[in-house]
Amino acid sequence: MNNLGISFLGQCVQNFTRAIKYTFGGNVALRSVIAQAAQIGFDSLGISLMIVFIAASVIALQVSNQFLMSGADSYIGGFLAIALIREIAPGFAALAIGARAGTAITAQIANMKVTSQVDAMKVLHVDPVGYYFAPRILAGAMSVTCVVVLAEFIGILGGMIVAYFSVGLHPNRYFNSVWLMLNTKDIYVSLLKGFLFGAIISTVCATVGYNTIGGAKNVGESTTKSAILCTIYLLFADLLIGFLFYTGNH
Repeated sequence: MNNLGISFLGQCVQNFTRAIKYTFGGNVALRSVIAQAAQIGFDSLGISLMIVFIAASVIALQVSNQFLMSGADSYIGGFLAIALIREIAPGFAALAIGARAGTAITAQIANMKVTSQVDAMKVLHVDPVGYYFAPRILAGAMSVTCVVVLAEFIGILGGMIVAYFSVGLHPNRYFNSVWLMLNTKDIYVSLLKGFLFGAIISTVCATVGYNTIGGAKNVGESTTKSAILCTIYLLFADLLIGFLFYTGNH
């Protein structure tokens, strides 16, 4: 429980701040960011899109008959699009990337820590937090945002296919309800979620890896720990964003 408390959160904030300062100091190489973006986004793209596609298809399959019986089949597309863009696509894609790429970040940095590579960086008067964290945070924020956008398109398409074959809903009626019920606020919040979730994944997983001490066994334990912590922090962030943008007069 100590890893979930104020101490670990404070370490994450501190590391994130140091990484941002390192970035604005002009020390981050574009090549490093692109390399990390490929590892975080591209390598996790397939599993992320598949998960969102299946989730959207299952929801469409469950609600289509109910909407049809109540005469509200014209709203299937809009309902699914709102659910996808507000929650399913950002949440599921981020969780998939956290499990796939986030644990890889932890393993990389933990291995560097236990093999004294981090100490070597300090000897060379290079900030290891900035050097290791900054490219991963930038790449994570950009990559997850892009994956979320693609996942939303794939999810809406999957819902259309299922609605067509399950209740015979014509694609024109499906997409018409999508355009009518969806608003730009949902899109902006979805992009914000992708950006923040990417930064959270990179920061949390890198911090767990940076805190690793010991040997190879501890690297494995840190990898498991990062997957759990990353999931918890992503869900808390999702809840907080929901409170900020979808309660009261917002």
